[in-house]
Amino acid sequence: MRLFSVALLAFACFLMPKDASAQSSASFTITASSERIESITPNGRLFLHFSDSDRRQPRYQSGTSLGSFVFAKNLVASTQNPVLIVGPDPAMTTTASWDFSSIPLGTYYVQAVWDQNEDESIANSPGNIYSNVVELKANGQTNQVVSLTLTTLIEDRSVIDHPLVKEFMLESALLSDFLNKPMKVKASILLPSGYEDNPNKKYPVRYNVAGYGGRYTRINRMVQNQEFIDWWTSDDAPQIITVFLDGEGPYGDSYQLDSENSGPYGESLIAELIPQIEQEFRIIGTTETRFVDGCSTGGWVSLALQLIYPDSFGGCYSYSPDPVSFYRMQLINMYEDETAFINRSGLERPSRRDIYGEPSFTIKQEVYSENTQGYSDTYVTSGNQWGAWNALYSPKGADGLPVAAFDPLTGKIDTTAVEHWKKYDLLMHVQDNWETLGPKLQGKIYVWNGDMDNYYLNNAMRDFDTYMKSTENPSSDAVIEFDAMEGHCSKYSHRKVLEAIHARLK
Repeated sequence: MRLFSVALLAFACFLMPKDASAQSSASFTITASSERIESITPNGRLFLHFSDSDRRQPRYQSGTSLGSFVFAKNLVASTQNPVLIVGPDPAMTTTASWDFSSIPLGTYYVQAVWDQNEDESIANSPGNIYSNVVELKANGQTNQVVSLTLTTLIEDRSVIDHPLVKEFMLESALLSDFLNKPMKVKASILLPSGYEDNPNKKYPVRYNVAGYGGRYTRINRMVQNQEFIDWWTSDDAPQIITVFLDGEGPYGDSYQLDSENSGPYGESLIAELIPQIEQEFRIIGTTETRFVDGCSTGGWVSLALQLIYPDSFGGCYSYSPDPVSFYRMQLINMYEDETAFINRSGLERPSRRDIYGEPSFTIKQEVYSENTQGYSDTYVTSGNQWGAWNALYSPKGADGLPVAAFDPLTGKIDTTAVEHWKKYDLLMHVQDNWETLGPKLQGKIYVWNGDMDNYYLNNAMRDFDTYMKSTENPSSDAVIEFDAMEGHCSKYSHRKVLEAIHARLK
């Protein structure tokens, strides 16, 4: 029987713990169960996840939370022998300040993931394989051997079987041509309860954009929510079709916009997906009856689509949008600061806080976590938040990858790369184009933000709001609301948006 085996031995890392006596050492052997042998491809990225808690699987922890650590390395097997042996110093990218020869004392839960899916950008994707979780007691013992077995193949996504739910898939000529391979765009459709009973009726439409990385299969959760589906099938629910867009792109979330790196996702949405869906599902198809909404990433995308394609949408409902100005990219001034990691007082910038202001992790920690996730050993290819922002906003580099807007280890900002970001700065876009854009936006902008947004997103929106209130010819009628002591997306709900759209259509 062939075995896929990886021996992980001691290696060097970024920092070493000060107390060398309070440590254990271990090596790790990863094998594939016999059921998984034929499912494994020889090339991939191996992740080893550590957590000091068994409350959930370590593979769901990114390394930014307290007590979780990630190690990762690209591996290539010989075509003659699928056994991979990693030498004594594989120099894995990691979020930890220790290596396997100096594990701080404690109890850890360890899990391996083999990422071999080249079509999706994150490790917990269909076609990848993960191991059982093994307990490691770092009690000062040396040369412990920990065995992990890759047992479970992550299954393909599927849309729930329900009479009001439809799956949509379209091969995009635009994206396929750009990426030189067949590219499919996906969506799911939630039909109103009266759809089948009124075969000649046409409907308004709502395009919903997910939070970061959200997939079209999120419709499953809505349909399985009994409170929502009871309302949706009642006489009180509006007769509106909802289209759930898919967030996946080559470098993480596509943000539904054209990019030098990911391709023409905006043009594909406007020129390919929307016309086909609206023809197939009896949608009215006018600007006045087409809306877009979302929260977080979806909040930014919905606002961006309304601003960049003002003639395509009749209104946006944007909740807690990502930074709408890069003068306030969370707490970074991308145009004037020297580094993304350290503020002008010499302190590490937090990336997340609770509504009372208590930070939970820093931008540096977040980026170092993404460095482990990227096949380039940098956040540029992580498939996660900073990688996706960078892929959308930055130019393409000579190596074919997005140019890093800041150094993945030091955080030093590349001003040349950031110059390219201005194209996607929504505040700049509105300021530069208000004379022609302003009249097209009247009655179309609704934004909500918690004033204690967990990711400091209210800061940029305050600047956006100030400008919108200053506009003339026309004076903007955008509704931008801030709620004190509210966090990220805390007031967002699908029902609330649907009822707001219904009120607009009356």
